[in-house]
Amino acid sequence: MNFEEHAAKPLLRAAGIDTPRGVLAHDAGEAAQAAKQLGPCVVKAQVAAGKRGKAGGVRLADDPEAARAAADAILGMRIGEHRVERLLVEEQVAFAREMYAAVLDDPASKGPLLLFSAEGGMDIEEIAAKHPDALVRLPADIRTGLDARLLDGALPASLPCDRAALAGLLDRLFRVYVESDAELLEINPLVVAKDGRLVALDCKLVIDDSALPRRQGLAKSGTPETVTPLEARAKALGLKFIELDGTVGVLANGAGLTMTTMDAVRHYGGNPANFMEIGGESYTKAKPALELVLANPRVRCLLVNFCGAFARTDVMTEGVVAAWQALQPDLPIFFTIHGTNEDEAIALVKERLGITPFDLMDDAVKAAVEAAR
Repeated sequence: MNFEEHAAKPLLRAAGIDTPRGVLAHDAGEAAQAAKQLGPCVVKAQVAAGKRGKAGGVRLADDPEAARAAADAILGMRIGEHRVERLLVEEQVAFAREMYAAVLDDPASKGPLLLFSAEGGMDIEEIAAKHPDALVRLPADIRTGLDARLLDGALPASLPCDRAALAGLLDRLFRVYVESDAELLEINPLVVAKDGRLVALDCKLVIDDSALPRRQGLAKSGTPETVTPLEARAKALGLKFIELDGTVGVLANGAGLTMTTMDAVRHYGGNPANFMEIGGESYTKAKPALELVLANPRVRCLLVNFCGAFARTDVMTEGVVAAWQALQPDLPIFFTIHGTNEDEAIALVKERLGITPFDLMDDAVKAAVEAAR
């Protein structure tokens, strides 16, 4: 789950990390009133997307009327896939230096990774490209936290701020990351204010969706995922479904096999209509899963790809075949089945549907792509 800046910064403040004073505004009048309270300010679009400044979603305002004009210009604009409906109006902070700090999930170390650069105010990709030697990468143990000695050794010898203050801020940032079950917690820029304080001018937070049941209070301030009506139905059913713009319906077991099947469809010139994974216990929901896939009017055929190790392919196939017979769609269906009890599964398809599954996945994909043309 993504969090807009105004929802992420309270976590920093609660941990003792300074942020500018700010007010959430929903219209130009509220923005002007906030500017009257704060003085010279920054009017910021609140959307769960990056590059807001480049899109014109961040503007300086020296007085309430300028804040009103900025709000009028920003509200309603689209940044990425998001329409701006809220603004964060913050006091301007005079600063001497911009830096970058983040903690994120690191696939390489299979744990948290602290990133820090004395060069900030730009995307991390730009920092890595323009200042590779300035980017500190410090893996950490999520159970014990940042090692103070290793952190001190990793930080540059010369810093634009107090070394102890920076180390303390990075330690607090790490604790917020852990305590919120975050996948990413980023401050960019982290500035050295003219008065010497370290201030988080912006904050990006993404928390693990799997942690939402135990972070329900925090989740209330998150940004709901933009979903289609079919995706909303799937979520309510506990199914992993993503609606796409293609014509080949896809059913497979396991996220990896499903994505591989979708890649194969594209490789052979087709376009998948969905991601639908019915592995694990989802095979018991074969009928609602099939209904979701077929509810997309663009679908012209169905491709079923099962590969079972612990999962029995005959059990999964039985669910899909029974659903197909109950719904009786007027579409071609193509199977490719391998793994535990594949002989029984193949025989079931032949007997109940009168079709023969393809021995090779590639041949099943080619047939589905051709049928969808």
